[in-house]
Amino acid sequence: VQLQASGGGLVQPGGSLRLSCAASGTIFSINDMGWYRQAPGKERELVATITHNSNTNYADSVKGRFTISRDNAKNTVYLQMNSLKPEDTAVYYCSAEIRRFPVRDLYLDYWGQGTQVTVSS
Repeated sequence: VQLQASGGGLVQPGGSLRLSCAASGTIFSINDMGWYRQAPGKERELVATITHNSNTNYADSVKGRFTISRDNAKNTVYLQMNSLKPEDTAVYYCSAEIRRFPVRDLYLDYWGQGTQVTVSS
């Protein structure tokens, strides 16, 4: 199983970006999916998560600005980021709880490779 994240880049304060993360490989079912970020010198922190039924959870710092969504048919999770601030600068990682087989298997956490988001004028 692989998670491929894309969509990062350089954007001015107040701008927008949309991140995507597609899971591929042998996949039977995906439970929760999410986005995390890690700024230089800081620990990785939760940005947003979404359940299979699209219930969402956000960090207080991004509420009202970021929107997480998913397309279960495409095994893909998205993060729409609006009104970006310099403090949003970080490497963004996607994650997913994936079960590969219908029997005798468990949900395991998988991570993408990270995509850089830089907010600067």
